[in-house]
Amino acid sequence: MFDNVCKYLAEQFSSDFARWLLGEATVLTELSPSELSLEPIRADALMLLQSEAVVLHLEFQTQASATIPFRMADYCLRIYRRFPNKRLRQVVIYLAETSSELVYQQEFIAGGMRHRYEVIRLWEQPSQVFFEYPGLLPFAVLGQTQNRIETLQQVALAVDGIADRQMQRDVAASTAVLAGLVLEKSVIQRILRREIMRESVIYQEWRAEALAEGRAEGRAEGRAEGRREGEAALVLRLLARRVGPVPEERRNQVLQLNVEQLEALGEALLDFSTLAELEAWLDAHQQAINND
Repeated sequence: MFDNVCKYLAEQFSSDFARWLLGEATVLTELSPSELSLEPIRADALMLLQSEAVVLHLEFQTQASATIPFRMADYCLRIYRRFPNKRLRQVVIYLAETSSELVYQQEFIAGGMRHRYEVIRLWEQPSQVFFEYPGLLPFAVLGQTQNRIETLQQVALAVDGIADRQMQRDVAASTAVLAGLVLEKSVIQRILRREIMRESVIYQEWRAEALAEGRAEGRAEGRAEGRREGEAALVLRLLARRVGPVPEERRNQVLQLNVEQLEALGEALLDFSTLAELEAWLDAHQQAINND
């Protein structure tokens, strides 16, 4: 989700990114990765923007990756093949602070080939830099600051000052998503007004994604719970045949067992002939849990 938000910002506020990274108010349009090669290109963290004179290649990363140097060299050659007369600016933007040395790599070397690109570690960039343009406001809380909560409060004030209502919503929602890398959800919700964000494209996508994940988890949990209940019912039927009626208290103990425990009981009960043996197994099992 973080990558998608960054790509959305770069697409919707390309002029702000151009002023920040190129130092000029260049009109940029999105360039599809499919235009660079017939081979498939992983585009989850990639944004390509172009003007008549320049191609801006952005990579947004939440984690360090050893594949980045080759990836940047590969794209450099692809872009040069397609646009040999355009200036190329390649920038890897790391969002979340890390101690990994990989975020300091900025060249690819193989044999006689050496390719360099730029790296921006947001936590080293002064937060105030991102207050200059509305499209960069969501990055401010990830920048270099003494107090991220205060910075988020300042961003909230800046967002309230955006006249365009839709832009205001999208910037607020993007800020909320990215702030999740460094601040607790409760803090973010307290500072950013949810009613502003709800009609934004980012918020709707975020909500749809969360709902989809929730449904998937619910289905998985439902299948697991269904399996557990089935195992418990089978074990109780087998126990009734082996040791006779099972008291309510002991039935409840069996019903609380997970699938692995029920499978273990299903094997053990083959040796049971009395209720006392079941009770001894359950008591021993409970004692083991208490000891853990």
